[in-house]
Amino acid sequence: MALKSAPFDAAEVLDSEEAIEEFIAAAFETGDPAFIARALGTVARARNMSKLAEEIGMSRPALYRALSGKGNPEFATITKVMHALGLKLAPVKARAARSTKRRTRSAA
Repeated sequence: MALKSAPFDAAEVLDSEEAIEEFIAAAFETGDPAFIARALGTVARARNMSKLAEEIGMSRPALYRALSGKGNPEFATITKVMHALGLKLAPVKARAARSTKRRTRSAA
């Protein structure tokens, strides 16, 4: 007998503010704009995409496309979606990459 399985949908497990915050933070850590947009789309689905689209003044299909990871949403769209989801962007200084090589002093 073959084992039946369904595809995993992260929107089904994003059931708390903490889970959503961690999910979005992890997406932003990747630095990949398409991945971030797709993660925002997942949160939007978890929170009711139709209601969110209405709140930010977009059609539901346009919002799905913008947050699909294949679209190229405007920055204004991203900020509107984040605001509607109760999230905000905040500039944070990037951590400098640590060098594995030791610095040596030159002999004088």
